[in-house]
Amino acid sequence: MKIVKSELDAIAVKPSQYPTEDLPEIAFAGRSNVGKSSFINSMINRKNLARTSSKPGKTRTINFYRINDSFRLVDLPGYGYAQVSKLEQEKWAEIINKYLTTRENLQEVVLIVDIRHEPTNQDLMMYNWIKSFNFSGIVIATKADKISRGKWQKHIKVIRNKLGVEDPKLIIPYSATDKSNREVVWEIFSKFLE
Repeated sequence: MKIVKSELDAIAVKPSQYPTEDLPEIAFAGRSNVGKSSFINSMINRKNLARTSSKPGKTRTINFYRINDSFRLVDLPGYGYAQVSKLEQEKWAEIINKYLTTRENLQEVVLIVDIRHEPTNQDLMMYNWIKSFNFSGIVIATKADKISRGKWQKHIKVIRNKLGVEDPKLIIPYSATDKSNREVVWEIFSKFLE
């Protein structure tokens, strides 16, 4: 996919702040430190359109990125950050839930995990939720450059077993650093954006 234009379209915590439902959207869910923002930046060839932070739990809003004026990538607040109060975590869950259950133009929700670690119970809950709404169950396993390519399958198997992913092709190892599998991911995404 050739990205000619990308911009932050809206930052929202409630539906009245969402942009109009005129473009298809793909949303990304994942824990606070799995590299959602880095993933988005590398997919659209931008250094820091999606704000990355060394401090997890930074994204507390839903960030809508308008791409090529033809679709949006949506960065949901990261969950599971222990340093945040239970009340704050519940607020984030509510923000995410409201978006996921009310957005008519939402085409796909993708779970992002760190390939190096077994998914958490929260990841499993999110994955089951994604599947329960009849989304495909695509999992992007980031930070793939941190382990040797020969070990990818072993780590994918751990992710697959924990989440109960039926089709192993739905788990895609990805590196925001060297952009490995970027074209593969775009190929999958473009099916939802036609």
